[in-house]
Amino acid sequence: MLFNSLEFFIFLPVVFVLYWIIGSKHLKAQNLLIAVASYTFYGWWDWRFLSLILFSSLVDYSIGLSLGKTENSSKRKLLLWISICVNLGFLGFFKYYNFFIDSLINSFTFFGKELSLNTLNIILPVGISFYTFQTLSYTIDVYNKKLKPTKNFIGFMAFVSFFPQLVAGPIERATNLLPQFSVERSFKYQNAIDGLRQMLWGLFKKVVIADNCAKYANMIFNNHTEYNGSTLLLGAFFFAFQIYGDFSGYSDIAIGVSRLFGFNLKRNFAFPYFSRDIAEFWRRWHISLSTWFRDYLYIPLGGSRGGTKMKLRNTFIIFIVSGFWHGANWTFIVWGALNAIYFLPLLLTNKNRVNTNLVAEGRYLPSLKELAQMSVTFFMTLIAWVFFRADNVTHAFDYLQNTFDSSLFSTVEIFPTTILTLLLFFIIIEWIGRSGEYAIERIDWLNKPLRWSLYLLLIILMFAFTGEEQQFIYFQF
Repeated sequence: MLFNSLEFFIFLPVVFVLYWIIGSKHLKAQNLLIAVASYTFYGWWDWRFLSLILFSSLVDYSIGLSLGKTENSSKRKLLLWISICVNLGFLGFFKYYNFFIDSLINSFTFFGKELSLNTLNIILPVGISFYTFQTLSYTIDVYNKKLKPTKNFIGFMAFVSFFPQLVAGPIERATNLLPQFSVERSFKYQNAIDGLRQMLWGLFKKVVIADNCAKYANMIFNNHTEYNGSTLLLGAFFFAFQIYGDFSGYSDIAIGVSRLFGFNLKRNFAFPYFSRDIAEFWRRWHISLSTWFRDYLYIPLGGSRGGTKMKLRNTFIIFIVSGFWHGANWTFIVWGALNAIYFLPLLLTNKNRVNTNLVAEGRYLPSLKELAQMSVTFFMTLIAWVFFRADNVTHAFDYLQNTFDSSLFSTVEIFPTTILTLLLFFIIIEWIGRSGEYAIERIDWLNKPLRWSLYLLLIILMFAFTGEEQQFIYFQF
């Protein structure tokens, strides 16, 4: 069920009304409704994969209880490893089995040997990477005694399957979201209004920005040999805003929907394209994933506490694993490695924490230095996105080679003025609202007629520029 579908616009009001009719005094019933609604939401794609979520919930719920009953370090480690192996085992089979088989066959072929192995016709369950990491955070935090094991199975099921963020994040930590299923949630008008406003902005990002940029990004990437360098660069530009509008738009809708039900989800994007270096970019892009890898992989590996070799090793591990998390393709691994290379100079010179404040804070416009820094960082990100979008590594290198030849300075062959104007409007609104959680959060300084005029404009633009319905990019991860 897509957020931008008719089915969801029927589903959401029905669940909302039933939820608040039940009322905050009947917490168990509310949680049960959330769980049933979440399983319905997910089963809309393929009901067969509901068994995976249920099994994962049963395993980690049981392991959590067992961890709470023993202080024996060996038993606790065994229980933790059972959780890790079960969850990553499912993830590895559905997402990476064919990748490893193909890579193994190609490796033997390279050395002149034929290997007879068959791949399987495996359907990737939607959102498996997201809910797997979410439930893993529970067992890891219980193991580390950062969280007490829950005895509320319905609440735990609702936590694992919470429909607003089930299939594309944010990846919630058990320490943040799970306790919210154990406390009374009362309806707050202002929170609901804020949630609706964030949903509106998220839908605008998806329908107007991402889907329209996708049209031209797909056209250029799929026919890259037919265009000159300047057009190919524009294609990468369109994809950069497609993936940002698509993914951050989903996160905005998820966070907004959650507020309608009295839940607070973690922020997942913080205007990443206004970053002044690549370290700042990764503090602002897909925050829930980057902090997950930081806390559960990078720090346990030693983080930045060791010598230079350890820093290099850990940085490459976390970026390459992050790339591999996105999909079973060498393009994602190269994308991760390239971002590690971008990051290393900052890490080795201890400048990776220089830009932690808001860019141009207290000013309408950035300085020339800030503008140059943002431009360079965006360009580096643009190059990396080519690998993320390409069908394979050969496609990516061919695309870049054709981009940076003499035709780079030729006239652009595709120049959709309307879409570029919408992008300019979008960037201006994001810049003005960069101090908020999302771009139109803090518009109370506008009087009521102007605020409602902006809301109306966004709705009109969504109807005017609704094209072919595009599935959210991150559903495939």
